[in-house]
Order: sequence, then C-alpha cells, then structure tokens
Amino acid sequence: MPEGEGTAEIRLRPPRNTLNERVVSWWRLQWLLMTAVPVVPLAVLGALIEPARFWLLLPAVVLAAAGGGAAVLLPIWWFRTHRWEVTEDAVYVRTGFFWQEWRIAPMSRIQTVDTVRGPLEQLHRLATVTVTTASSKGAVRIEGLDHEVAAELAERLTRITRATPGDAT
Repeated sequence: MPEGEGTAEIRLRPPRNTLNERVVSWWRLQWLLMTAVPVVPLAVLGALIEPARFWLLLPAVVLAAAGGGAAVLLPIWWFRTHRWEVTEDAVYVRTGFFWQEWRIAPMSRIQTVDTVRGPLEQLHRLATVTVTTASSKGAVRIEGLDHEVAAELAERLTRITRATPGDAT
C-alpha cells in the first residue's frame, strides 16, 4: 500500500497547554523553603558560636545567594518548558530543557486518576493530576494546574477511560 494511503500519520508534537502561571511562585516558594533548611541553622549557629562564625556564615551566605538566584531563575525556565495535553487517545506531558522527557499515557493503559493539593499548592490555588498506568516507568504527573482545571481534567479523564476499551494492563 502506498505511503499515506489508508493510514493516518502520527507525529510527535509539543503538547499544547502550559501550566498555570501561579506555578512560578509555587516553585519559588518551594525552592526558598528548601534553601532555608540549611541556611537558617548555619546563620543561627554562626551568630552564637564566635570562634566558628566565619566558617558557619560563609556557607550560609553562599547557599542563600545560590538558592535565591535559583529561586528567581529556575521557575521561569521550568514554566517555559513544561507542557501537557489530553486528547481522546492519550495524555501527553513534556518536561525538561537539557534532558527532555516526553511521557505519553494511552487511555487504554490508564488505571487511576488522582488529584492532589498539598498545603503550598492550596495556598496558590493549584493542584497536581497524577495518571497511573500499567507502565513500569511510573505515573504521569501534571503539576501546576489551576485547581478547578485539575478537577475538570480528572473528571474528563475518568469519563474517557471508562469509555475506552481495554483492561489497562
């Protein structure tokens, strides 16, 4: 059969949807909290232990500067590279810049759909949708969605997978 005759060409393309813009501040807050974990004890100990002050405050300052810079730059970069899309056939997620990861979960392989909202996500009115499949690679996660969009997406995925033939194994 000649090429293109009777077959539909399937092309891998970037997923269409971006995350909610509030994800940038959510990622920044997470980064700053992770930075504070080593910086605060070092700064407190540096203030209290005079003989070791320099050796405690120096790494505290270096870590604070590196963490602050990363908190400003990385979330913007991540926002520009994360994409997702749901069609009637599959869930598509693309993450990463240098090491790009494309995850595609066919509807027939979906076993569960979960929506999670941690305390910081709730603060930012965001949610994460986790699509669990029969894959050994693990679940497909779409982080940084508006919580209402996430609820609608979970509902839509449930409807589509219920109507899709197959046993998800």
